[in-house]
Amino acid sequence: MAIALIALIFVFALALGLLARRGKKMDLEQWAVGRRGFGTAVIFLLMAGEIYTTFTFLGASGYAYGLGAAAFYILAYEPLAYVLGYWVLPPICRYAKLHGLITQADFFAHRFASRELGIAVGLIGVVAMIPYLALQLEGLGLIVEVASGEAIRAHVAILIGTAGLVAYVMASGIRASAWTAFMKDGLLLGIVVFLGVYLPLHAYGGIGPMFHRLAVTHPELLTLHVPQGIVWFVSTVLVSALGFWMWPHAFAYIASACSESVFRRNAAVLPLYQLLMLFILLVGFAAIGIVPGLKNPDLALLAASVAALPGWVMGVVGGAGMLAALVPGSLLLIATATLLAKNGLALTPALGTEPRIAFAARVLVVPVAIIAAAFAIFGSSGIVALLLLGYSYVVQLFPAIVLTFTVRRLVTTPGVFAGLACGVVLVTVLTLTHRHIVQLLPFLPHSLAGLNDGIAALSVNIVALVLVSAVARGRLHAADTEIA
Repeated sequence: MAIALIALIFVFALALGLLARRGKKMDLEQWAVGRRGFGTAVIFLLMAGEIYTTFTFLGASGYAYGLGAAAFYILAYEPLAYVLGYWVLPPICRYAKLHGLITQADFFAHRFASRELGIAVGLIGVVAMIPYLALQLEGLGLIVEVASGEAIRAHVAILIGTAGLVAYVMASGIRASAWTAFMKDGLLLGIVVFLGVYLPLHAYGGIGPMFHRLAVTHPELLTLHVPQGIVWFVSTVLVSALGFWMWPHAFAYIASACSESVFRRNAAVLPLYQLLMLFILLVGFAAIGIVPGLKNPDLALLAASVAALPGWVMGVVGGAGMLAALVPGSLLLIATATLLAKNGLALTPALGTEPRIAFAARVLVVPVAIIAAAFAIFGSSGIVALLLLGYSYVVQLFPAIVLTFTVRRLVTTPGVFAGLACGVVLVTVLTLTHRHIVQLLPFLPHSLAGLNDGIAALSVNIVALVLVSAVARGRLHAADTEIA
């Protein structure tokens, strides 16, 4: 029964995605940004896709299961991001609409009059999004495998899900994401609220009794502790809030809005929507008593649901979790393929016409999806770890975007290049060597041992950006003086 329900939901979502193209000519602007015609409701659903992904479904509950109070950073950063979006997104939307920009790399290339900078930003975006897309596919595989009672293995589910994702993304682009988002959010929110209330009641007799019991049996889970101390908590909230709108696929729905006021209206509503995240964390805490000793905390929600719910309900849970991967996964796939096509092929004038770019973007969906699927099957590092690594990269774009809208332009193209280079290199070095900034720079206070790598790199990025921009402006002023 569970397999039948999962299959039914998958087929229905696939059909919706394929039908989304009806009556539309799928040129590049239509395929990538919906011809900039999405209103408040559609943008709300696309933005909400950033909340309820497989990271939410598995990673957030798994974090609560394994680390306890540290998981509450998720409740903290997204409301801050929505407040930030109230001020940051409208000018980006206005600028993109005015100049006909489609990708985030287009924005940087146009704003700083540098095609090379656009290429660099596009590369950073692709590097960040491949692991994020792999995260969605990895989560999809886990969800379907457990919900089906292992009748469908994770790698098989990843391959089937990837094939379906490729089909409706190639056919309908961002409209497929919008149409399936309606189905995904309705089903997922119902499941989230149900599990967040039912599982604590089933295992402990209620939410209050659950926390009273955990205070006795697992008191360490209700406090922040090393390495997830207060420095880690604050810096992780900061890097996630600042990086939230810096993902290249976020630029897709920013550019697809019919007006900038859409984002101000959504900024007022989304923090309330975020409260539903609490139910996912409650599931993670409840799972401690239902399925103790899990080796993989990311399975907490699914394992607890299997232990407490009948098989047919697991079919609905599995289907909802699968949609949590497909909708954000489609946005990531569209943005990655468009970046590669528009900011890659456009370097060659003969290949840079819009019809060729549109064709190339659709074709590139296939290899991008294959790489992400391979990453998901063979290169997993844990769901939360993958997401935070991506945030560490994309947050490096934040200073350049925000400062470029100041009244007196504070940044220059060389400064942006220098800042991005320093930030990205430092994140890469810390990640590949498995070292921390305090180990790399031993003169720093030991109290910074929990500092998020993304914030450490961002600090270096800002210093380099400001210093190089000041030098570049000084040279420009000196050259103007000589000419005069």
